[in-house]
Amino acid sequence: MTRKEIVYNYLNHHGIVFEEYDHPEGKTIEEAMRWWREDGSVHCKNIFLRNHKGNQHYLVCFDCHHDLDIHDLEQRLKAHLQAAGQPAPGKLSFASPERMMRYLGLEPGSVSPFGLINDTDHHVILFLDQHLQEAELLSFHPNDCTGTIVIKREDFLNYLNGLGNTYQFIEAY
Repeated sequence: MTRKEIVYNYLNHHGIVFEEYDHPEGKTIEEAMRWWREDGSVHCKNIFLRNHKGNQHYLVCFDCHHDLDIHDLEQRLKAHLQAAGQPAPGKLSFASPERMMRYLGLEPGSVSPFGLINDTDHHVILFLDQHLQEAELLSFHPNDCTGTIVIKREDFLNYLNGLGNTYQFIEAY
């Protein structure tokens, strides 16, 4: 089964409603934008990070039309987590392709929250920008940069709630 088929089967099996469409490869936002449909969804950018010790990994999702400063994100995550009584991540850096494959079963250019399907140990913590809570529709790669999934925010949250991974909304920018 392809990575896309795994995602589609998982969502269908769990009764999660979504739409999908295929398009030519788009490993970066700039490339993918050429193929996205005008469907009213917020297209999400996803980055996979690790802490300085390399013992914790984070997936951060935000509106692709915004830039994210990693040093600013470190400070925001630190403040957010400490306010919740949780340990701060320390210095963040981009996780290697090997770590991405190990924890999400994905390659660079195909990162999405649907990679959490492969994180059976629930190791990765997902942070979603708080502005995504305002979107009616969200769109992501289906773990493959040759397709797009469009999903209602409520259905996406149902997906997340069924996974077992920790997720939180934060002020990302």
